[in-house]
Amino acid sequence: MTPFVAEVLGTAILITLGDGVVANVVLNRTKGNNSGWIVITTGWAMAVTLAVYCVNSFSGAHLNPAVTIGLASIGKFSWALVPGYLAAQMIGAFIGAVVVWLAYLPHWGATADQGAKLAVFSTGPAIRNTFANLVTEIIGTVVLVLGVLAVLRPENLVPNSGFEKGFAPFLVGLIVWSIGLSLGGSTGYAINPARDLGPRIAHAILPISGKGDSDWGYAWIPVIGPIIGGVLGAMLFNCCW
Repeated sequence: MTPFVAEVLGTAILITLGDGVVANVVLNRTKGNNSGWIVITTGWAMAVTLAVYCVNSFSGAHLNPAVTIGLASIGKFSWALVPGYLAAQMIGAFIGAVVVWLAYLPHWGATADQGAKLAVFSTGPAIRNTFANLVTEIIGTVVLVLGVLAVLRPENLVPNSGFEKGFAPFLVGLIVWSIGLSLGGSTGYAINPARDLGPRIAHAILPISGKGDSDWGYAWIPVIGPIIGGVLGAMLFNCCW
């Protein structure tokens, strides 16, 4: 499997399970309807863990433009490979969103709330405040990238132990779970431009009954915020660890 295909597949798995748990909680007449924030954050954490396990050995399982750009900004990833990774992540995120749409096909018509339908695909603020929302996404992504780099630093890797491939993906999932529980309440913790933009495009294109608009006025925040946070998190790691 090539790194490009791995990033497409891994990001598709991430979004299928991540957006899937949101659909299960917010759409009407599902088995998990109204099961709450703990279910959503746990589902996303497990989605990240499984996706990383699936493709880590092929591409490094970035699955997130903020991670890719953050690593490139400190010389841990080639800038020449960045465009291909970003394209793969966007394609995978779009595919994953389409899979979720298909998996919950009867429930779109059963759900009247336009905001709930959009929430399946993309994030939105609890209180709309441009500066505060941007800062929240930056902080969450700083924690993500800093945490991932700290988990995978050489001092934590025992030679020939299989730690990086065997246990590290689980820890990455725990990092995402922690971010969701602690910092996700303000903006829904996109912390990943592809995770938000790819499914938002799917929401705009797919024939979803009564879906409303895709909130493009907010869409730049979960793209720009995580990219800034990814670079800052990588630089913080680079200068202090």
